[in-house]
Amino acid sequence: MLPATAPFAPSATSDSAQYCAARLGTIDAALERCLPREPDCPANLAAAMRHAVLSGGKRVRPLLAIMSCAACGGEEGDALAAACALELVHAYSLVHDDLPALDNDDLRRGQPTVHKAFDEATAILAGDALLTFAFELLAREISDPVSAAACILELSKAAGAAGMVGGQADDLAGLDDGEHRDDALARLETIHARKTGALFLASVRMGAIAARADDRARRAIDEYGRRIGLVFQIVDDILDLEQDIAQAASHAEAVAAAPSFPELLGLSDSQTYAQRLVVEACDALEPLGPRAERLRDLAHFLVQRTE
Repeated sequence: MLPATAPFAPSATSDSAQYCAARLGTIDAALERCLPREPDCPANLAAAMRHAVLSGGKRVRPLLAIMSCAACGGEEGDALAAACALELVHAYSLVHDDLPALDNDDLRRGQPTVHKAFDEATAILAGDALLTFAFELLAREISDPVSAAACILELSKAAGAAGMVGGQADDLAGLDDGEHRDDALARLETIHARKTGALFLASVRMGAIAARADDRARRAIDEYGRRIGLVFQIVDDILDLEQDIAQAASHAEAVAAAPSFPELLGLSDSQTYAQRLVVEACDALEPLGPRAERLRDLAHFLVQRTE
């Protein structure tokens, strides 16, 4: 098993880095324990599921759930089941995104994608199993039935047709040629509010549910979550473009592949937009006071990340 990539890369000795390293260890250990094994699951399927989940990753969504729970006054351990379920759904989405019918990727995090390490049919089944297992985990591990039902509702909405899957369908359709820039930008934001943002929003909401947060705290968490998911996607687009520019003969060749924020706004304006969203996200946490400092740290890291 490869170690998860620590999200607080700027300073390995910083308090935030140490905090996250500890939580990442807890999350990875919990994921390793919970994933099915023989005889409950066929050996090849179990191996494919573990390959999908345990081959590294930043674990941003689980961290958001745990940090959100703490920011709302809860115990971090109360959000661990939600954190694992979120990562299982994220892993499923990557397995299916990598398939030949979608992105057709051979590598992820420097490792063969599941359909390359195993085969296409096994990858499809592994993704299906990870998705359904996430809901089993929530139902089994969250002792309070009201909280369990609320987390299941949040995750199912975020992962389904109105959320991540719907965003993927919209992304495949692309933007209309000749569409006015403002209209194209609004549509791109809508796509990514589903494709990327819905799971980020579910992450902070599920953390708040675990903490049994009041309405004021949940509103603050919501405003933060809506912005931070968009920040993550904008920075992803920027990093993709910078990589493409480094590999392509010209800027025009680099931006031709897919609709993105840099394509619509330009590189500099995309960076400015992401930074403004971070400020707004952090401002939204003001009602939570110092308990939300980890969420603020994470927001600032996400806009500065280089991978």
